[in-house]
Amino acid sequence: MEIIIGIILIVIVLIIIGLILRKRVYDAVDDLESWKLDVMNRNIGTELSRIKTLNLSGETQKKFETWKSQWENIASTDLSHVEEYLFDAEEAADRYRFPSARKALQKGNEILHTIEKDLERMLEELDVLLESEQSSRQGVEEIEPQLKELQQTITHDRYTFGKAEGIFNERIQALEEGLEEYHVCVSEGEYSQAKQIVEKITEEVSQLQEEMHLFPELLTMCADTLPKQVREVRNGIDEMRELGYHIQELGVEKEVDQYAKEIDTCLKSLEKGIIDDVPSRLEEIEENIKNIYTVLEKEVLAKNYIESKYLTYFATLEQIKKTFETTQSEVEQLRETYFIEDEYMEQFLTLEKTIQRMNNQVDAFKTDMEESNVTHSNLRDRLEKGLEEMEQLKEEHVGFTEIIHNLRKDEIVAKETLENLREQMQYVQRQLNKSNIPGIPSFIVGRIEEASEKQEKVLYILNKQPLDMGAVQHALTEAERTVEQLAEEVEMSIDQANLTEHVIQYANRYRSTYPILAAELLESERLFRKYEYELALEKAAEAIEEIEPGALKQIERYQSELA
Repeated sequence: MEIIIGIILIVIVLIIIGLILRKRVYDAVDDLESWKLDVMNRNIGTELSRIKTLNLSGETQKKFETWKSQWENIASTDLSHVEEYLFDAEEAADRYRFPSARKALQKGNEILHTIEKDLERMLEELDVLLESEQSSRQGVEEIEPQLKELQQTITHDRYTFGKAEGIFNERIQALEEGLEEYHVCVSEGEYSQAKQIVEKITEEVSQLQEEMHLFPELLTMCADTLPKQVREVRNGIDEMRELGYHIQELGVEKEVDQYAKEIDTCLKSLEKGIIDDVPSRLEEIEENIKNIYTVLEKEVLAKNYIESKYLTYFATLEQIKKTFETTQSEVEQLRETYFIEDEYMEQFLTLEKTIQRMNNQVDAFKTDMEESNVTHSNLRDRLEKGLEEMEQLKEEHVGFTEIIHNLRKDEIVAKETLENLREQMQYVQRQLNKSNIPGIPSFIVGRIEEASEKQEKVLYILNKQPLDMGAVQHALTEAERTVEQLAEEVEMSIDQANLTEHVIQYANRYRSTYPILAAELLESERLFRKYEYELALEKAAEAIEEIEPGALKQIERYQSELA
């Protein structure tokens, strides 16, 4: 029983699946049928009838017949085949032969897709043909008045075109003949070729308009303006040569001759109606001629500058040489009595070489001025640079002479400083004598001897020939430092000795009461008599501070009040 029920359920499922699949086939058939009817109902004939506004001959007639034949074949044959495939699909679906139904539907679908592509291409070609006719016709309507205007320009202003008038007339005539060729193509239905002709004529008319617009100005430049400028430049060059300018060194004459030849070449091209690169070349020539004027003007300014400055140039050098001769004599004299350091001698030799080099430069400048083998612009640059170098040379010379003069000043100052040191030594001696101290410490005696020796060394170096001021300054510095140290040490020792006496005198009041203090005071007195004032002060100060703290400061304050 269960098996029977299972079989029944399977049959029911199969029937349902078959019905669903058959329904899908019927829906697909309906879709393709609607598509087919849509194609049949399209007004293709009306679309194709638009071509009847053109001349039905030649290319146009062939295309019309081809499109008509294609549409008739689609309507009568291709759509019939679609109908058959749809019928076969329904029949196969009724018999549950779904694979056969799908194949029939696929073939019908493919035919409809092909029909759509053919119709789309057909209508696009039709639109292109109609657009070609319309654009060509509009182009001709624009070209005809332009050609008429160009012809009127040639007729009314023929003198502005010179010998090229006939060539421009021929080009206009050739364009008019091209329009006649266009009309022939249109009458024969060759609209694609007619469009190509119009496009070519449009481009040529635009080019001819531009050339005819530029031509009169270019012809004027070649025949009159630029040749006149060339003549003026040549005349200016000749006048400058007569006035003594070094024109041949500028090289402008060859340039002017080359420009004249190029202008003549451009003129011959224009007479043949050929423009090409003539505008750019003429512009370049005109700019170059302006540059030549600039060069010549620069040469005039340079010559004026040279004439106003060259005497100053020569005179300045002579003045420098004369002044340097005095410096040379001074250096020779100084070398006999002074030692001149290598650094200063190098400066002196550098000045000497620089003057010699500038003397050579001036000689070369004079030669070039007389022989006319250098441009005035070049001479001016050299003159300006030379004047700047001379000013710098004068400054360096002044700086060197100051160094030389300072050598003698330094000697005088050194002698005065040595004398001052001797006076300081004498003052220190007087301080020691007036101080009433028991004696002079040994280190001060050594410092006095050292200061005397260093002063003698300074005097010895000052008396040597040639005099080395560097060595003098070094020895003098050492002597000054030694005397300063001596003065400080003497003053300190005197102060320490005086303070020690006061401390001992103050501490005597405690001597009988404090035996230890008395012993330390005896030691301090012993050191004092041996001229060890610093140690004696330390001993006495330590002793009194142990008994009476702060006593040392009180004694120092009292001593300063007495001073």
